[in-house]
Amino acid sequence: MIPQIFLRRGKEESLARCHPWIFSGAIERIVCDGESIPEGEIVDVFGKKGDFLARGHYQIGSIAVRVLSFEREEIDAAWWREKIASAYDVRRTLHLTDSEQTTCYRLVHGEGDSLPGLVVDIYGSVAVVQCHSVGMYRSRQQIADAICEVFGERITAIYDKSAQTVPYKANLNPVDGYLYGSVAEKDNVVLENGHKFLVNWEEGQKTGFFIDQRFNRELVGKYAAGRTVLNTFCYTGGFSVYALAGGAKEVCSIDASERAVRLADANVALNFGDGAAHSSIACDAVEYLKDIGDKYDMIILDPPAFAKHHKVLGNALQGYKRLNARAMSQIRKGGILFTFSCSQAVSKELFRTTVFTAAAIAGRKVRILHQLTQPTDHPINIYHPEGEYLKGLVLYVE
Repeated sequence: MIPQIFLRRGKEESLARCHPWIFSGAIERIVCDGESIPEGEIVDVFGKKGDFLARGHYQIGSIAVRVLSFEREEIDAAWWREKIASAYDVRRTLHLTDSEQTTCYRLVHGEGDSLPGLVVDIYGSVAVVQCHSVGMYRSRQQIADAICEVFGERITAIYDKSAQTVPYKANLNPVDGYLYGSVAEKDNVVLENGHKFLVNWEEGQKTGFFIDQRFNRELVGKYAAGRTVLNTFCYTGGFSVYALAGGAKEVCSIDASERAVRLADANVALNFGDGAAHSSIACDAVEYLKDIGDKYDMIILDPPAFAKHHKVLGNALQGYKRLNARAMSQIRKGGILFTFSCSQAVSKELFRTTVFTAAAIAGRKVRILHQLTQPTDHPINIYHPEGEYLKGLVLYVE
């Protein structure tokens, strides 16, 4: 028997609006064969009156159920294939699946593709799977099989990189590795808008590359001509490559990780050789911004998530405010500032207010030129606004 979860009165309203999360506090009682539901198990959710509402993965924690379907349908191999095929069709509509200029993109974006807890990124002929829930982790081979069916010979390897993303309290002892095929080389070259980037999905951050900044990197290239650019938290140097391609006078990439700085240098050399107007420093970005004078007339602030959850939201906002105030106080007159937050807990409005406060602290006149978000292969489920995690502003600083 599929375990059954019955909700408290009135708690079914979010499901009526097709929101894909059920919180633990909404549950009144559980009916199952054992003493408790195994984590990751498929469960059926019912309202107070016993009416079927949804089917999804059960998980211990604040979010108790991640909804897979609002229908009573079998979650089998055919279901997985249909979901992966649907996600693929969206990317085909976006002209990503057969692009000669961009060979890396996101195939599955969690709730945005009605597959909460799952991320799949494509790097050439390799798919990298990342599971953020126990249910998805236990389904990873079915997911891999579905990817192989949809892509056919265009996929030569599928790598599971879930060891750092599945809940550690689940005691799964996850180990990253290939679910299908293999790749001998650790560093592989992909294209993004014609620019070359080395990607190491086995050892790099996230799935190997920050695909979600593709549109925003392109915009940096359009503003970079003749400017002296500082790219903070540079990681792979993506913004640096686009700035140089756009005609930047000089680019400096900084990151606290020496490995990241070496990777940024390698990507610059891959695209422009050894003579590019590029320098790099392994240092703390916040400290570096204390005293840069008016050396730069374009600064890019793309820090890691300061707030993983709402409990640390206050500290995160202080961090964003301090970082932006330091950049704005020293950027050259007429400078362009690209500033981002990838913290899901920070809303667009809250981020904009924080940057507004930073401008007031810096005492600079600031115009908003663009309000940025994630690219189209990171779609937002209209019933799950929390999926809009990436926020960005392009500012003109007088």
